[in-house]
Amino acid sequence: MSTETVDKEGRGTKTSKTSKDHKKPTPEALKGAIQLGIGYAVGNLSSKPDRDVLMQDFSMVETVFLPSDGSNLTPAHHFPDFRLKTYAPLAFRYFRELFGIKPDDYLYSICKEPLIELSNPGASSSWFYLTSDDEFIIKTVQHKEAEFLQKLLPGYYMNLNQNPRTLLPKFYGLYCIQCGGVTVRMVVMNNVLPRAIKMHFKYDLKGSSYKRRASRKERVKNSPTYKDLDFQEMHQDGLFFDPDTYSALMKTLQRDCRVLESFKIMDYSLLLGVHVLDRKSLSRGNRCDSRRGQKVLYSTALESIQGNLKDPEPVADDDTLGGIPAKHKDENLLIFLGIIDILQSYRFIKKVEHSWKALVHDGDTVSVHRPGFYADRFLKFMGTTVFRKLHPLRGASSKRKRSSLQVGKAASQEFLSTQKEKEKEEKKAQSMDNLDGNFYSSSKQPDLLPKSALTESIRNDEEEAENSEDRRDSSSTLALDDPLPSLSRSQSDSELDVYLPHTDSPRRPSWSCLCCNIHKN
Repeated sequence: MSTETVDKEGRGTKTSKTSKDHKKPTPEALKGAIQLGIGYAVGNLSSKPDRDVLMQDFSMVETVFLPSDGSNLTPAHHFPDFRLKTYAPLAFRYFRELFGIKPDDYLYSICKEPLIELSNPGASSSWFYLTSDDEFIIKTVQHKEAEFLQKLLPGYYMNLNQNPRTLLPKFYGLYCIQCGGVTVRMVVMNNVLPRAIKMHFKYDLKGSSYKRRASRKERVKNSPTYKDLDFQEMHQDGLFFDPDTYSALMKTLQRDCRVLESFKIMDYSLLLGVHVLDRKSLSRGNRCDSRRGQKVLYSTALESIQGNLKDPEPVADDDTLGGIPAKHKDENLLIFLGIIDILQSYRFIKKVEHSWKALVHDGDTVSVHRPGFYADRFLKFMGTTVFRKLHPLRGASSKRKRSSLQVGKAASQEFLSTQKEKEKEEKKAQSMDNLDGNFYSSSKQPDLLPKSALTESIRNDEEEAENSEDRRDSSSTLALDDPLPSLSRSQSDSELDVYLPHTDSPRRPSWSCLCCNIHKN
């Protein structure tokens, strides 16, 4: 007969044929057995040589018995005897190496200090343990979830190779411990919400509305976890990001949701933590190590959506611990988020659950739905209700910007016009100077009438005069030995000044005008 164990003892797992002779382990003994078992599994794996991951490695299971007195292969301990199963050890070793986790750091985080037990706000019977350095979460899972994760590993391996920066859970190990008739299956994952920063708001969001409000029991807790309808009431305007961050965040969510849809996974959630910077400065009193010397790559929210895949260095700093900057109204925020609960496949039992709830309520508002519809609804809710793009300011500020631009353009045009006028005046002055200089400095006097032209014109006039004298019976003739007997240098200069035009570009007077003037004189 299979019986359900008590939460504090069995952690929501089932035992088969529980015997009265088996003494159930205490919570402290169970946590100690978990630490000892993981330490032994990782240490034993170090003796195996590195090689490529093969297909059969995903289905491999290693089992070892650890008695309290110890054996040739196992150390002695003060916990009850227990049996340890390690699923796909070589595959998970590859995953840890992909995220930059060294075996010594992994063992140091899990085994150095006692695990911290966390409360579970969800409807499942899972329990959570947190490592003292805030790096890893150990979550208990049911038999169906552990079996589904092992089947999921080949596709998970392929997805991580293509894109290690993802908001999906990062699995570092899958184990099973059987102790005192209690079977505990657990998975080691990344921690989404650091304890070093106070989360003023925590949300478990699915994009549905049916029964998506925190219970009264949950609301009275010191750090309650709210749901979709609570978010719409408390942050009805949404959380605003700059355009680049919003685009990177939504692209990451779309990529992850399509991966989950391809695996026929639904009923997952977005765990969202909101820290208000304006209310209280960052507090580091909850842990001693903070995240100095961060061991895990791509584990923070900011790393999961930004950065170059070829850059192996963490981008989280000591101030924000990898939180994503955001705004809500006049408040500055840090956002921490990750997709959780992805081990629910749309199998027969879930189809029946959806059909039964659809008879009572609107089927599109219940959380359980077919994977394609669930992904579309999830993305629509996140992209329009939860996360929003911070647009540039419009209105008065933009008008002032436009007016300032117009004033700047007008000033620049006025400056250019004055510069052009100055250049024109300078060119005009230069042309006048060139004219005067050429006229007075030239020894050849180019503006004077050439001597040959003057002689020819005077000879024409002489012929006309002789003809007239012949008519009058006059024997006197006019002989001109000099072409210009009465024209002196001063007279020629004064006569030429009359015909020189006073313009920017000097034009030479016509030869006929000069000749007529000289003839008259």
